[in-house]
Amino acid sequence: MAEDLPSRHVDGAAGDADAAVLTRTPVHERHVALGARFTGFGGWEMPVRYGSIIDEHRAVRSAAGLFDLSHMGELWVNGPDAAAGLASALVSVPGRLAVGRAQYSLICAPDGGVIDDLIVYRTAPERFLVVPNASNREVVAAELASRLAGRAAELDDETLTTALLAVQGPAARAILQPLTNLDLGSLRSYAAAEARVAGFPALVARTGYTGEEGFELFVAWDDGPAAWDALLVAGASHGLLPCGLGARDTLRLEAGMPLYGNELDRRTTPLEAGLARFVHLERGADPPGVHDFVGRAALEAQLAGPLPRELVGLVLRDRGIARHGYAVRHPGQPEPIGVVTSGSQSPTLGEAIAMAYVPPSAASAGTMLAVVIRDAAVAAEVAPLPFYRRTR
Repeated sequence: MAEDLPSRHVDGAAGDADAAVLTRTPVHERHVALGARFTGFGGWEMPVRYGSIIDEHRAVRSAAGLFDLSHMGELWVNGPDAAAGLASALVSVPGRLAVGRAQYSLICAPDGGVIDDLIVYRTAPERFLVVPNASNREVVAAELASRLAGRAAELDDETLTTALLAVQGPAARAILQPLTNLDLGSLRSYAAAEARVAGFPALVARTGYTGEEGFELFVAWDDGPAAWDALLVAGASHGLLPCGLGARDTLRLEAGMPLYGNELDRRTTPLEAGLARFVHLERGADPPGVHDFVGRAALEAQLAGPLPRELVGLVLRDRGIARHGYAVRHPGQPEPIGVVTSGSQSPTLGEAIAMAYVPPSAASAGTMLAVVIRDAAVAAEVAPLPFYRRTR
């Protein structure tokens, strides 16, 4: 495959100044034809929007949106020790998954800091698909290779041979069903099955990053453009719009979903990020005994004492938009007590929302705080996460 890779790259663009070269997805020319605006993201040249971010966001909430997620990593772990090896590498226990099921998980450093958050799919008894974030794919691959060393497990990085497309929104099932031989109604949340989509072999997963009903489709790299075309045509009568990273970000913010580099990083633990439910510290039968993973001791120690900070939701009660990095204060006090990690105007709720890290003493819902915006203290109220939950 090495001789094919140069055609997938482009000179660095604004928005990814650290990257001299950006990778293009297999659907890039389709985005160009649709008039997309691009930016660098995680080493890839990605569409930010095609028209209005608000229109794309609302299409996902009311009908459906089509996303090109081919920048995400696809790391396959195969072999008799695949389950045990992943259990030692991740905070969850993938070996407890039934074939065809998936789970959200994290890979941590020895000090408990988050290296990345990811999705793990079990597609066969000894075969798992790990999907990390684009910016962390190489780091996660290296960490997994190190943690799997000495075990009967093999790691294969198939990112640059895989296209990943997502249909998200209340009309997603109606759009996708005529294109596939899989009964989508039988596919549970966080489940995946091999099928054909628009005539192409695919792994169809009922997962997503928008807070809506949706499906993610893993197909061969070269099948990506035709699969994209088929989904656009099938969705036209349902109100489907192609959607970029802008809408993806506002959708996940409303749904209270963390973004690596904002809510998660090496200085943050899953416990501080409110993700304790995904950290398996109990004893279990598969593998037997204590689930001993990298970072366990640090997380156990942190769990035994008060957390230094907690991730909370904020709703601004005065005019302004809280952005990443803005300081959070107690009203009338000059010293910052926390920091905003993500913020935007919510197209669904019609108000400015944000996520922020604050001390536990300031984390209770209803607590009034202030976000510093252009040297002005703007009132903000702590609110439960998520801000938005779809009606099931």
